[in-house]
Amino acid sequence: MSRTSEPRIAAPFSASFPIRSLADIRRLEETPLDEALTVRSTYEIFRNAGAAFGDKTALTFLRTGNPADEPIRWSYAELLAGIHQTANALHALGVGPDDAIAVLLPGCLEYHLALWGGAAAGIVQPLNPLLTDEKLVSLMTAGRAKVLIAYGSDAESGMWSKAMRLRSQVPTLTTVLRVAPHDEAPGSAGALPEGVADFKTLREREPDDHLVSGRDIQASDIAAYFHTGGTTGAPKLARHSHGAQVFTAWASVNVAGQGSSDTSINGYPLFHVAGVLPASLASLSAGVEVIIPTTSLLRNKEVLANYWRLVEKYRPTSLSAVPTVLAALANVPLDGADISSIRYCRTGAAVLAPELAARFERLFGLHVHESLGMTEMAGISTITPPGVIGPAGCVGFPLPFTQLRIVALDENGNASDRDLPAGEQGMVLFRSPNLFSGFVDPADNAKAFTTDGWLATGDLGWMDDEGRLNLSGRSKDLIIRSGHNIDPKVIEDALGAHPAVQLCAAVGAPDAYAGELPVVFATLVPGASASEEELLAFTAGRVDEAPAKPKSVIVIETMPMTNVGKIFKPELRSMAARKVAATMVDEACAALGVGAAVRPQVQADGDSALKVVVDAAAVGAQAPALQSQLQQLLGRLPIKAQVILK
Repeated sequence: MSRTSEPRIAAPFSASFPIRSLADIRRLEETPLDEALTVRSTYEIFRNAGAAFGDKTALTFLRTGNPADEPIRWSYAELLAGIHQTANALHALGVGPDDAIAVLLPGCLEYHLALWGGAAAGIVQPLNPLLTDEKLVSLMTAGRAKVLIAYGSDAESGMWSKAMRLRSQVPTLTTVLRVAPHDEAPGSAGALPEGVADFKTLREREPDDHLVSGRDIQASDIAAYFHTGGTTGAPKLARHSHGAQVFTAWASVNVAGQGSSDTSINGYPLFHVAGVLPASLASLSAGVEVIIPTTSLLRNKEVLANYWRLVEKYRPTSLSAVPTVLAALANVPLDGADISSIRYCRTGAAVLAPELAARFERLFGLHVHESLGMTEMAGISTITPPGVIGPAGCVGFPLPFTQLRIVALDENGNASDRDLPAGEQGMVLFRSPNLFSGFVDPADNAKAFTTDGWLATGDLGWMDDEGRLNLSGRSKDLIIRSGHNIDPKVIEDALGAHPAVQLCAAVGAPDAYAGELPVVFATLVPGASASEEELLAFTAGRVDEAPAKPKSVIVIETMPMTNVGKIFKPELRSMAARKVAATMVDEACAALGVGAAVRPQVQADGDSALKVVVDAAAVGAQAPALQSQLQQLLGRLPIKAQVILK
């Protein structure tokens, strides 16, 4: 429950001492958490940072990826003023502590007003703009969104048109606030529809030095709803308390050693916990300058092509990106750019391939430190600090005051209650101060926690002798061949060592006898060439375990990705299944003498099923026999498949 009072001003977050070992983590824990961390809300973080850093640059927005172009900068004082105005504008619209503010924006300065002003007034709900209208409506309805803050242009993922379509479909939505693109001439947008207002005009009417509501935000108050998944299946809304987000910022600053002399480029999407919490809130809590590389972030080809020149101009002290972005950067030559400002290179979101880690260090002299983060732990769980060198897959030390267990998997691939010793792989479980407050729908909580209250991450890993967590993959990505669990990382590390391979991912292809057989997809380094036969032989020679040797290597032009930059394995599994089914279609057609021109195509049918449509008119008299034959063949596969005669 919130009370009315003005929060006190405290010092911004700063690292107590360098973290280099588990003993240093334990030393941090010697001071009780309620003494070490007295800040209760994200609003207090910005009050403290505004008072401490004032005119220092907080946010730098790059209009383009051209290093010669001038950016837009906001100071810490300006950011705090905008947060006050935003919270007050939302309060004037009737938003209270239990109301959600949905956000549909690209990378932009105003996103930070929506995030932190939204959390000061109510509950902020960042949305992935690439989701379908149906899923966005579902998420906003589940969160009971009262206001939508949306980008006033279709230049980025058709956001404005999408926002206008959503207006009439979410019962609780009362107002849409339009954020004008940074280069839009004042007044050029014309008259706005009823129920739609200009974000800047509305907030500039409000006081910029306090919360009109007088709200005293408690650590247990909900700050945000973040959706998990959503690219496949039904997205789930995770509730973050202010206290959980504040702990993430405090722990990140202490373990990673951020300070007011640092500058970072945040290329993560701001609807994702990685971009919002460890990459933004933690940085801004310590006085770091955060650079937003255009509205398209690291999807902007000009930003990627000029990345090292941007580093030379803006002198960031850290580089943080998902492994797929690091793989893309490995193809961008330095061309003499001075990148000596970078002292800390970090990745997360997916396990780092050893060859990519070695290539990055070889090309740029940067060791890639890994971390583990997840929505259910307010964005961060473990960190490899600067100066701690670990092998690829080592994601570092658990945060202070955090408990971690490795347990064996049960027969269904879920967490058991049997703890494993250091060095043995199992599922990773956590308890921590930044644990989320459960999903909005209580039915979603059952699989998230063990019966005794530990977060079941679904990540597979093991602890080394130095107390660091090492990851190998996800339990749901295991390839199960005749009851034999195959870790796809074994295959991916083998193929990833080939000099022509840029990215690769192994998945299970359905098989009538073994259940699944390992196959691997790969993209090649630009300008490189290698045959699938050569890559298969190369991989098989480096995979010791016979069942794990892949049955095929499939070279594709582009790797399917999520909007966060993770390889999207559900699409690869679908591709593998379609390829298996297509082979069966070819065999059945050949046996019945059905010509290639009229052979039916295999289609995806939803997220995990297949459909084959037999055109009776084109196939002729053999159509019923072909349908029957295909039903028999496809029915042996361990996936849902239907054959339709039309």
